[in-house]
Amino acid sequence: MAQPDNKKFFENLTGAGKAIAVLTSGGDAQGMNAAVRAVVRMGIYVGAKVYFIHEGYQGMVDGGDNIKEAKWESVSSMLQVGGTVIGSARCKEFRTHEGRLKAAHNLVQRGITNLCVIGGDGSLTGANLFREEWSGLLTELVQQGLIEEDAVQRYSALHIVGMVGSIDNDFCGTDMTIGTDSALHRIIEVVDAIMTTAQSHQRTFVLEVMGRHCGYLALVSALACGADWVLIPEMPPEDGWEEKMCEKLSATRSRGSRLNIIIVAEGAIDRHGKAITSSTVKDDVSTSGLLLVVRHLGFDTRVTILGHVQRGGTPSAFDRILASRMGVEAVLALLETTANTPACVVSLCGNQAVRLPLMECVQMTQEVQKAMDEKRFEEAVRLRGRSFENNLRTYKLLAHRKPESELPHSNFNVAVLNVGAPAAGMNAAVRSAVRVGISEGHKMFAVNDGFEGFYKGQIREIKWGDVGGWTGQGGSLLGTKRTLPAKHVDKIAEQMRKYNINALLVVGGFEAYLGIMELLAARGTYEELCVPMVMVPATVSNNVPGSDLSIDTALNAIVETCDRIKQSASGTKRRVFIIETMGGYCGYLASVGGLAAGADAAYIYEEPFDIRDLQSNVEHLTEKMKTSIQRGLVLRNENSNENYTTDFIYQLYSEEGRGVFDCRKNVLGHMQQGGAPSPFDRNFGTKISAKAMQWISKKLKESYRQGRVFANTEDSACLLGMRRRALVFQPVVQLKEETDFVHRIPKEQWWLKLRPLMKILAKYKTSYDVSDSGQLEHVVCNRTKESDTSSAI
Repeated sequence: MAQPDNKKFFENLTGAGKAIAVLTSGGDAQGMNAAVRAVVRMGIYVGAKVYFIHEGYQGMVDGGDNIKEAKWESVSSMLQVGGTVIGSARCKEFRTHEGRLKAAHNLVQRGITNLCVIGGDGSLTGANLFREEWSGLLTELVQQGLIEEDAVQRYSALHIVGMVGSIDNDFCGTDMTIGTDSALHRIIEVVDAIMTTAQSHQRTFVLEVMGRHCGYLALVSALACGADWVLIPEMPPEDGWEEKMCEKLSATRSRGSRLNIIIVAEGAIDRHGKAITSSTVKDDVSTSGLLLVVRHLGFDTRVTILGHVQRGGTPSAFDRILASRMGVEAVLALLETTANTPACVVSLCGNQAVRLPLMECVQMTQEVQKAMDEKRFEEAVRLRGRSFENNLRTYKLLAHRKPESELPHSNFNVAVLNVGAPAAGMNAAVRSAVRVGISEGHKMFAVNDGFEGFYKGQIREIKWGDVGGWTGQGGSLLGTKRTLPAKHVDKIAEQMRKYNINALLVVGGFEAYLGIMELLAARGTYEELCVPMVMVPATVSNNVPGSDLSIDTALNAIVETCDRIKQSASGTKRRVFIIETMGGYCGYLASVGGLAAGADAAYIYEEPFDIRDLQSNVEHLTEKMKTSIQRGLVLRNENSNENYTTDFIYQLYSEEGRGVFDCRKNVLGHMQQGGAPSPFDRNFGTKISAKAMQWISKKLKESYRQGRVFANTEDSACLLGMRRRALVFQPVVQLKEETDFVHRIPKEQWWLKLRPLMKILAKYKTSYDVSDSGQLEHVVCNRTKESDTSSAI
């Protein structure tokens, strides 16, 4: 599916004659390099002159070699590098008028009037002040004889676009900041490792994570690993929390658990504003949760402070894609800006890029801190956004079990099953469904081995404690099969009658979608199937209609492998790697993985190609190899073309590249389905499944009449998916028109709009559709449209 020509882009969005500078300021964050790379290459692509400003605002003030023109090759091999290769520094001098005067002089000398600033709220606030003072600064420079008078007219306005690079995710207006997902990866890797040793010795671990003013990392990592207790600055614990925590730990151990995890944000406080840190927990006897654990419970307890390890390491696939999309969007915003356009920040809302007025976001971020300082904690949580609120609500729901006497009694039985190929995140979804279902008063049943196990009667009641520790487990602990129900629907109806199953929650991929439709079609014959049914998408292929996203663990596996493969060619002669990915007929993994890994080409079924395209790609890569590019990367979706196989493409590139580069090939296979789920998958699975169970509870009440459940309307069999900005329940019947059943893919797929980005960043000339680019909105407007669960955790 080729992208349409967009004449608006070429006619009205040319960057010819413009100079753009990019800098990173404040703390570093994984993914900053991906953003810098995208700004440089997109800027050059549209004909602008692009500059690096090294060492942030300090380099802007000092000038000289700190401000250098960037070439296409300047950003090669930096996509997978953590931190920021152009450097970042805090600059006291820029906070002074004299410092900003020097910075303005250095920019005018190079004709730079467009700034792309990647940093936190302090860096972006400084950029906005610089913009507001710009005309006055130029007047002063003329008076001092440092610039000519005509320069004031030529460089009359400074245009600013910001991108938030912060692992804390503490900036209001965006669901995710660059670096947050990677930081969560580091935290979860450590937590997973700690949990194995904690289980071995029956220990309690207290982990301190970053988050001086924001508890996002602590909260989401607690949700991702099923921590027993979490302490965050936005919602301090009630007085007497130490004893309550000990009671919770003791109850967990009494149910057979061999470990306890407590996560503390570095900025955590109590209700009186007193800091709660790991050192406080360790050394202060009067308020020590740790000493209380040792003294009251006798548990062996250890403290781990993760520190700057959270900032380090390779950026995750999500951060590379997010930063690349934001970098391209930032250049588009600079090209479209006028003298009256306010400084904006490129943000993520759901799965969509938006532009928000920078200072509105800064002011709202400052309001959060003000609310915390004034002990208006509920308000602080609300101001953080619905994603943060939902994280906190879901954590409380899943981590703190109510006594049996306080649970409602619904008398409804709900079954949970996995269908299709195993996918990381399935177990987190099942755990969430079971615990939310129990909290809603339902009796929960687990079905082993999908619909095959269903008709064979492999059904058992599943309790709260049975799903402990499931969030970090890969694959499917319930077991999963591709078997569809149609041939055995009579036996399935019999089992539903036997166990009095009143609702179904199905976690899986395309087979789960087909299975729900087959059960729906059989309702006319079997009344037992007239119950609420909902599907939660979980598939590495991301090919389920009705949902933009399913899971991203496979993407990380692909990107990590590509990084290693490319590194293996370091120091050798020029080499091109041909890599085959999974996905069936869906090119999501190849395309989005290619964008995240910096691929030169990605061949997919949805965008037909022929021998002329292959030849053109080889010639393009050959030209790049003759300059300074040492490594090439080509991805091929497994079913992209029945004739142009991976072997054929490998042989073609080997032959045509002879004398310039050699080739290697790699079929990634089932390693894409394996491994521990990523933080995204754990939390997306947890929250979407919790929402699905709450929908089931609502539908059960609506359809309960005369002592039985009877639901036969279209909207009683739904798929819950992420669509742009929101989680939406969609009747599966209505999704038929959107489905290509022959190739098992949706007819329209949002990620196809990302393919031109990959081509542009690989130096191809291609049309780029800007009709769906971010539009300037107000933060208040943006908040009203926010989804209950962001696409980014």
